[in-house]
Amino acid sequence: MLSTSKVSQPGRAFSDVSFFNKINPSFSHGLMDKDDREPSFFIVRDDLLHPLINGNKARKLDGLIPLVEDHSVTHVVTCGGCQSAHAAAVAVSCSERGLKSHLLLRGEQPEILTGYNLISTIYGNVTYVPRSLYANREMMLKSHADYLAGSIGSVIWFDDILKASLSENDGALSFLQKDAHRSDHPRKIVIVNEGAGDVVALLGLIRLVQYLSQNHILGKERPLKLVVDAGTGTTAVGLGLGAICLGLPWEVTAVMLADTIDGYRSQEKRLISDFKRHFGLQIDHCFDEIDRGLVHWVERCHPRKFGNVLEGEVEACQHIAQQTGILVDPVYTLAAWEMSMVLREQEAEGGATVVMLHTGGTLGMFGLAQRYKSYFSNLKAGLSN
Repeated sequence: MLSTSKVSQPGRAFSDVSFFNKINPSFSHGLMDKDDREPSFFIVRDDLLHPLINGNKARKLDGLIPLVEDHSVTHVVTCGGCQSAHAAAVAVSCSERGLKSHLLLRGEQPEILTGYNLISTIYGNVTYVPRSLYANREMMLKSHADYLAGSIGSVIWFDDILKASLSENDGALSFLQKDAHRSDHPRKIVIVNEGAGDVVALLGLIRLVQYLSQNHILGKERPLKLVVDAGTGTTAVGLGLGAICLGLPWEVTAVMLADTIDGYRSQEKRLISDFKRHFGLQIDHCFDEIDRGLVHWVERCHPRKFGNVLEGEVEACQHIAQQTGILVDPVYTLAAWEMSMVLREQEAEGGATVVMLHTGGTLGMFGLAQRYKSYFSNLKAGLSN
């Protein structure tokens, strides 16, 4: 739980704000201790879920990787940017399970491998793809998968595995598994879309909501405002689906970072439609609520082109880290932190409890340090007392 002794203007470096991290908050009788007079918000430390994989990436793969294993896949092909957290997550997750990963990264190899790029290179098989070819992702992924398969292997899109796993047609499953026990172990290659932003990614987020709603954690009765940063928006939609399907009085607030509100609403509708198609029988009791919308999409306190860092934000991350022991990054999680501060001021007098989901992003700081050298060089002087 984070308490602050002074309100800062959103987007500022927080130099006028004193943070206090209460690592053992009381979750009984209304969640907040009665003697907590300062505005505060809670943080779900999903950044600590895995030492190398972002929390939100691990959640998205929670439902995907088991299906890949069940269908005797040997190789996984996916793509992402040079510093793709998704690609790194796939590489590590595959290695942990004895699978081979093939990562198509946009652009050129950096002079110094660091951050997610370094992890992807260590754990996976990286190929750098010119931006002109990367523009047609579907063709790029299929072409590379076909090359890996050769004449004896097989290629399938993950969406087809999902459909087969949910199908009652045993023939479909047999078709996918027919080569599983061949003595020569032919390659079975699955293609996973960029960001793993498919419907199966929602399952891991729903499971997270179910876990958090246990009585000894956040509970099922108290109103919450759950804050998350939004890249593709898949994490936010998954949290919203979980809250509605479980009948929780939770409102999901997603800080838009990479698209317009129309783009995020379109993504929300697409994911809802896919979820209904695949899992409709399990959630037909809450269709009306789902159709009214799952997520409250909001602008970042200081909007900018996705991926850009503003002056003072690196120092803000340093200030937060030194006072709380919690590391946020200026591209993603700092935005959720700022919004949590805004909402906790609005809800200070008996309103909903504000909870920030820390999705991770630590390794992303290394790539940013290469790109924004001048901003990070300012850290050498440290912070004044």
